[in-house]
Amino acid sequence: MTPKVAVLGAGGWGTALALALLRAGRSEVVLWARREAAAQELRSARENVPYLPGVSLPAGLHITSSLDEAVAGAELALVVTPSVGVPDLLAELPPELPLVLCAKGLGPGGERLSDLARAQGFTRLAVLSGPNHAEEIGRGLPAATVIASDDPALAARVQTLLQSASLRPYTSGDPTGVELGGVLKNVLAVAAGMVDGLRLGDNAKASLLTRGLPEMAHYLAWAGAQPGTLYGLSGLGDLMATASSRHSRNRAAGEALALGEQPEQGGKVVEGLRTARLLHDWGKQHGTELPIIHAVSRVAAGEWTAQQAVGALMDREAKAEA
Repeated sequence: MTPKVAVLGAGGWGTALALALLRAGRSEVVLWARREAAAQELRSARENVPYLPGVSLPAGLHITSSLDEAVAGAELALVVTPSVGVPDLLAELPPELPLVLCAKGLGPGGERLSDLARAQGFTRLAVLSGPNHAEEIGRGLPAATVIASDDPALAARVQTLLQSASLRPYTSGDPTGVELGGVLKNVLAVAAGMVDGLRLGDNAKASLLTRGLPEMAHYLAWAGAQPGTLYGLSGLGDLMATASSRHSRNRAAGEALALGEQPEQGGKVVEGLRTARLLHDWGKQHGTELPIIHAVSRVAAGEWTAQQAVGALMDREAKAEA
């Protein structure tokens, strides 16, 4: 019997993951949209015009706005709503359902999404992260991703369901590092966008991203992540893609801020702007210097211009690199 997988969230990333599952050809796939109007539009157009234009949705992809219908009989569910919507969605799901958390953000109070799921009684959890732009995954361009879990059998099962000629999933036993790598790199991608907006050049951008890695490492070490995870697909790999791509809404938001514009993303959530403040508050609470994250937080809050942020970073006291 063909297993059923529910993809919960019909934005660009949810649609791309649904298509990736269909390409792998090992599961029946149901894509859930919260609003019936959105589901109806997807069914009639067979295209996600707002979030993944130009990519056809095969007839084999079932689309519904009924959450009960989406998860009924599902072997597992991929949670692909923006992080701000995850708590409400978790409250509507049966806790015995295995979940793969795919959003790259934190809960309302800075909580990991996996911790919120555990608090709701979910015990079989995995996280998926990596250099995975929906625009490319949706079109079947080659990519790799990481599925991490404390449950090796669940990680291996998700890997099997996603493996295809265009997507190479790896497994990891460090869900903490994989989940938080995708969160932290968003803030640095905003900073990279500011460098682009100010036209400060490749040297400045490379320097900023390299010096951002220790800031990521500080938080990951505090959270109990394995050190090597930072330099894998979900850390450095995702950072490289997000900080340089024209598809990156976080990079684009930073560029807009540098130009004195509002970082509007057509209704798409810019996780890095929200995460910057949460991480800034964490750094103050724990006495940890996070100068780049601090600068992004100040710009996002309207307290500094991007040029002032660059000046503050360049004027810091001289020190050893290590």
